[in-house]
Amino acid sequence: MLTRLQDDIVACTRCPRLVAHRERTAIEKRRQYRGDTYWGRPLPGFGDPLARLVIVGLAPAAHGGNRTGRMFTGDSSGEWLARALYQNGFSNQPTSTHRDDGLVLNDAYITAAVRCAPPENKPTREELAACRPYLLRELASLPKGCVVVALGRIAFDAYLASRADAGLPIPTPRPLFSHGALHLLSDGVTLIASYHPSRQNTQTGRLTAPMLTAIFKSARRIIDTPRRET
Repeated sequence: MLTRLQDDIVACTRCPRLVAHRERTAIEKRRQYRGDTYWGRPLPGFGDPLARLVIVGLAPAAHGGNRTGRMFTGDSSGEWLARALYQNGFSNQPTSTHRDDGLVLNDAYITAAVRCAPPENKPTREELAACRPYLLRELASLPKGCVVVALGRIAFDAYLASRADAGLPIPTPRPLFSHGALHLLSDGVTLIASYHPSRQNTQTGRLTAPMLTAIFKSARRIIDTPRRET
């Protein structure tokens, strides 16, 4: 099921603005990556299909995932996330530099609200809606997912919207985004909110390495705590 979904995502051309931006970026490139062949297509998620931890980001970076062909790979956000996952036993190495670098996720799966790099990292409401069916199908294909870490408010909202589309109840009052907030949902899934490890957050100190590590430490604790039968 995931393989078919990944093929569908890579072939997607639903959003003309995003198609134009990702392809133009792949041609123009950034000076330091002039010798690289950019991926320049939509990005599927990746990781363990039996993962209990699902990580939802915003979108591929223009010169990160859009270049390397893998989510959170080849940019500073990927470096921050890779270290935090490794420190909490969710991966085999603390780096994520290119899609053939040997990174293996353990009990974790990484995806995003939008699959193409958006201009200025700002997808439109219509682009988010167009991509949401892919997230919905992806979540349905991860049967053991019981902890979701949403990296940023947009990812947080996209995950809740996907639940609503799937007919799953949204708590009242609606969960609010706040870094470190844990929300236990009706089907037993725990939603954890985190600031996104973008340069805008990490360089200003809004998000520190210990703060991000603590998010995945919480995820590890929840996953490893035996659940009582009801």
